Amino acid sequence: MALPVAFFGIFFAWPVVSIVDRGLRPDGAWRFGRIGETLSRPDILDVLGFTVWQALASTGLTLLVALPGAYVFARFDFPGKSVLRAVVTVPFVLPTVLVGTAFLALVGRGGLTDELWGLRLDTGVWAILLAHVFFNYAVVVRTVGGLWSQLDPRQEEVARVLGASRWTAWRTVTLPALVPAVAAAALMVFLFTFTSFGVVQILGGDAYSTLEAEIYRQTARLLDLPTAAVLTLVQFVAVGAILGVHARTVRRRETALRLVAPERTARRPRGAGQWALLAGVLASVALLILLPLGVLVERSFAGPDGYGLRYYRALGSLDESGTFLVPPLEAIGNSLRYAVAATAIAVLVGGLAAAALTRRAGRLVRGFDALLMLPLGVSAVTVGFGFLITLDEPPLDLRASWILVPLAQALVGVPFVVRTMLPVLRAVDERLREAAAVLGASPRRAWREVDLPLVRRALLIAAGFAFAVSLGEFGATVFIARPDSPTLPVAVARLLGRPGELNYGQAMALSTILMVVCAVSLLLLERLRTDRTSGEF
Repeated sequence: MALPVAFFGIFFAWPVVSIVDRGLRPDGAWRFGRIGETLSRPDILDVLGFTVWQALASTGLTLLVALPGAYVFARFDFPGKSVLRAVVTVPFVLPTVLVGTAFLALVGRGGLTDELWGLRLDTGVWAILLAHVFFNYAVVVRTVGGLWSQLDPRQEEVARVLGASRWTAWRTVTLPALVPAVAAAALMVFLFTFTSFGVVQILGGDAYSTLEAEIYRQTARLLDLPTAAVLTLVQFVAVGAILGVHARTVRRRETALRLVAPERTARRPRGAGQWALLAGVLASVALLILLPLGVLVERSFAGPDGYGLRYYRALGSLDESGTFLVPPLEAIGNSLRYAVAATAIAVLVGGLAAAALTRRAGRLVRGFDALLMLPLGVSAVTVGFGFLITLDEPPLDLRASWILVPLAQALVGVPFVVRTMLPVLRAVDERLREAAAVLGASPRRAWREVDLPLVRRALLIAAGFAFAVSLGEFGATVFIARPDSPTLPVAVARLLGRPGELNYGQAMALSTILMVVCAVSLLLLERLRTDRTSGEF
C-alpha cells in the first residue's frame, strides 16, 4: 500500500487541498463564510440547478433509449451481434471533447441538420442531452444487459403457467431481479453527466454551464479561487454521496447474481413484434451512435472544393493565427507518448493497490479502497490547476517536466485498473500460494508463477482501459499541457475555439484520428475479453 498511498497523497490530496486552502484561507484565516456567500449567488444557483437538472434529464433519456437495447443484446441472437456490441461501446471510451465535436458536426452551425432542414440544436440544451445519451448508451447496455442475459427465462414461463399474464410475470419475476442493475446503471450515468465538462464546454458555450465547466471558468478565466474552492467542495460532497449509493447498489446487485442461471438465453427473434423491436434498436444505434461519428468523419474530408485530404495535410504545418507553437499533427505523437507513460504508472500503482486490497485488513483496507475512488469525485480541472500551484518548487518542481501530464492522466486510470484486476485477484485460490511457499518458492516467485499467469489477461485489459482513458483525458490536461506539446483533446478544443473554416476542418480531422485510435484500443480489449482458453483458469 505504500506506493499507492504516497502517489495519491502527493499527486491528488496535496493539489486539491492546496486549491481549497488558497480559496478559503487566503490570508491565513479560514473564511468559511464564503461558502454561504458563494452558494447564495444567483449565477451559482443557476449553475447548480442546471447541473442537477441536465444530469437527471440525461439519465432518464439514456434509460429510455438504452433499456430496449439492453434487452435486445441480452435475449436476441442475430448476425453481427458481437461487432455491434463493440460499436456501441466505442463512444464510452472516446474523449468527451470528441463527443461534443461529433454532435457539433451533426447539429451545429453548418452541420448535417442545419444543411438539410435549417435546424440547429447546439443553441439549446438538446444537443447536450443527446451527446450524453450517445456517451452513456453502453453503460446501460453493458450493466443491465449483462445481468438480463443471465436471468433464466423459465422463471417467467413458470409464472405464466400458474396463470399470470405476460406483463404480471415480467413485473413480479424479472423486474425485481433487474432493479439493482438498472439502479447501478442509472447512478453511473448520473455521475458521468453530473461531472460533464468536455461535452458542455463544446456544446454549451456561454449559455450553459455545469459545476465542472464553472470551476474551469472561475480558475482559468476569472482566477477566482474562493468560488472555485467552494464549487469543488460541493461537487466532492455530491459525487461522494453518489458513489456511496452506487456502492450499496452494487452489493445488492451481487446478491441478485447468485440466483441467475448460467446457461445462455439468447435466441433468434420470433414474431413480428420482436423483429420490430430489433429493427427499432438497430435504427436508434444508427441514428444516435453511427450517424454522429459518420458525420464527423465526413466533415474531416469535406472541403470548400469538394472531398479531399486538405484538412489532414494542414495538420502538418503551422498557420498564421498562432493557435499552436507546433504543427497540430504533433499532438498525435504527444498523446501516444503521454498515454503510454500514464498507462505504465496506472498499472504499477493500480496493480499494487489491487494486490493490497486482496488482503483482509478491516477498516484500513476499506478506507484505502475509498481513497482510490476519490479522483472520480473531484473535478479534474481542480487537480490540473492544483498541479500548477503545488508542483512548482523543490523538491518537486515538475511544471517544466513532461511527466506532469502522464501523472495527472494516471490518476484517472488507476481506478479502472483496480476495478478490473481486483475481482480476478480475489478469485485466486490462496491455497495455490501456500502450496508454492511449502515447495520453497519465495513470495516474489510465487507471484510470478501462480498469480501472474492467472491475472495476465486482466492486467492487459486494465492496461488497455488505462490507455484509452489517458488518451482522452481533458479536464486536467488542458491546464498542464505545455503550448509546444498539446495532446489530441487539447488540440481539438483549441482549434474549435478559433474561428475559420480551416480550423474547424482540422478539428474534425484530428477528432477522426483520435476516434480511430480509441476504436482500435477498444477492439483490442474486446479481443482480449473473448479470446479465452478453457485451461487458463
